[in-house]
Amino acid sequence: MQEFSSIKIPSEQLYRQELEILKKVDKGAKPPGWQLTPASAVDYILGDKEVEGIPISAKYFGNRSLVEVAVATLATDRALLLIGVPGTAKTLLSEHLAAAISGQSHWLVQGTAGMSEDQLRYSWNYAQLLSKGPGWEALVPSPVFHAMEKGCIVRVEELTRMPSDVQDSLITLLSEKTLPIPELNESLRAKKGFNLIATANDRDKGVQELSSALQRRFNTVKLPLPASFEEEVRIVINRSKEMEKILELPPTGISNEEIRTLVTIFRELRGGETLDQSQKIRSPQATLSPAEIISVVQNSKAMAAYFPGRENQEYFVPSLIGAVIKDPQLDRALLQEYNENVVRNRPGWEKIYAALRWELNPS
Repeated sequence: MQEFSSIKIPSEQLYRQELEILKKVDKGAKPPGWQLTPASAVDYILGDKEVEGIPISAKYFGNRSLVEVAVATLATDRALLLIGVPGTAKTLLSEHLAAAISGQSHWLVQGTAGMSEDQLRYSWNYAQLLSKGPGWEALVPSPVFHAMEKGCIVRVEELTRMPSDVQDSLITLLSEKTLPIPELNESLRAKKGFNLIATANDRDKGVQELSSALQRRFNTVKLPLPASFEEEVRIVINRSKEMEKILELPPTGISNEEIRTLVTIFRELRGGETLDQSQKIRSPQATLSPAEIISVVQNSKAMAAYFPGRENQEYFVPSLIGAVIKDPQLDRALLQEYNENVVRNRPGWEKIYAALRWELNPS
């Protein structure tokens, strides 16, 4: 794997070798502007195979049909909306889709409550505007503008966080594949290969509902939480190893078995019952998705690497508590309840019980 100095490495660089070998052997018909066929794009994302001696790693762990629907959508004139609770890999999947299809994933608009239409369309260099008036030299393209001009995929994060008037500015763009520039009496027509991937969180209390007109411009794919325990364990282990390499963390003693224990705790708290369905559990307010588990594992590995000499549960229990407790009173009480009623009675979990009890009741 190639070495990089930045913390966040674009997918098309991190997995350049895989993309190149897939392009080399990919002899099928490609949609206009695509670097891979739809089938090869799905193979790149789901991985778990070898091509001419090069292993293709799995980037997204989930239902193959969901990925196929997403890829097929982007080969049509419809935009793609990935929706789901936080931590269901919406951003990760959108990045890899863009990397597989366009060979780049960096054209990105981050939706916020305070954004303006300019961030989706274009803005102006006011020094140029004042000295020479409106012209192409004074226009500052947005990522959407660049993607239309070059025939690439553009990504729009947190679509439902945008104000409704900004959302509606996408309607003409997605319907006509045209970006009007009235100041120049011109318009930009999208080159073949252009499309848009948006993501949205369906559990955010502060969302702006999408208008029916805008919803019709999207094919929606809902990304679920991992269906099985083993699938979630696999996601956490693989993503944690990937992040460990990128962050260049020294080796630690935190094992896959301890990761399985963390996944057990998160799935039980999230699901409201023990895995064997023998006991009901109160669930906290936090989503407790695989993303939170991965964060706990990474923080634990960092602590174990840089502050060695403690028991492993002393590294991951504080991070686990931070991920679970969002309401200081209610969530703390239900985690104490879970520790006393479930963790305490599990063989082999004695040290975790003691560490949780100590952290939750330090006095």
